[in-house]
Amino acid sequence: MIRLVRLTNILLHLQSRRVVTAQELADKFNITQRTVYRDIRALEAAGVPIIGEVGKGYSLADGYRVPPVAFTQQEINALLTAQKYFQKNADQSVYNDLSGVVTKIKSLIRYIEKEKAEKLEDRICIFPDKLQNETHLLSVIQLAITNCIVLKIKYHTIYTDTIADRFVEPLGVYLTKGNWIMVAFCRLRGKIREFRIDQILQLTSTTDIFPEHSFTIEDYFNSLKHK
Repeated sequence: MIRLVRLTNILLHLQSRRVVTAQELADKFNITQRTVYRDIRALEAAGVPIIGEVGKGYSLADGYRVPPVAFTQQEINALLTAQKYFQKNADQSVYNDLSGVVTKIKSLIRYIEKEKAEKLEDRICIFPDKLQNETHLLSVIQLAITNCIVLKIKYHTIYTDTIADRFVEPLGVYLTKGNWIMVAFCRLRGKIREFRIDQILQLTSTTDIFPEHSFTIEDYFNSLKHK
């Protein structure tokens, strides 16, 4: 990769994350950590306000923003493909959010790029997964995850055919065999539990904010392997 392109991509990656480690940058751009350190120094020399925290990583000074960048044709095509896929194979609320993103991007691109985007839209067809269970709550759950909002859910447990109200602290979501699963700390049980989103009959965002959990979906799956 040309260094100027890599420096631009590193800057964009820094803007997209709160904190980025040197190892993360090395892995993403297939370079050594020594090269990462040189690139960071080059960006600092160019006037980019990068904050380095020992033991944590790099971040951009609050308020600094990279000027708007143009989308490549491949990036636009990838978004259009994702939109088509989500229309048939995902939670409806996320599809609506993604459609909003695509509409905003279309408003920014040149006329010739709009023509190409419309051409591709007419030439993509993705058939729905027969196992997919339709849901419409994922967008609200994702917002609750990122903002630590306690959710009140009315949940139907199929195995026992019971319906109960639960207050949960949503931690993560994953898709498996056509089902979206919410991983959450259940206040009733006092444990982390899984809830199939299509079995949530009613969901309400409360005004209660829960303390941040030390949680990643990867760590969660690793913990299951050792049980």
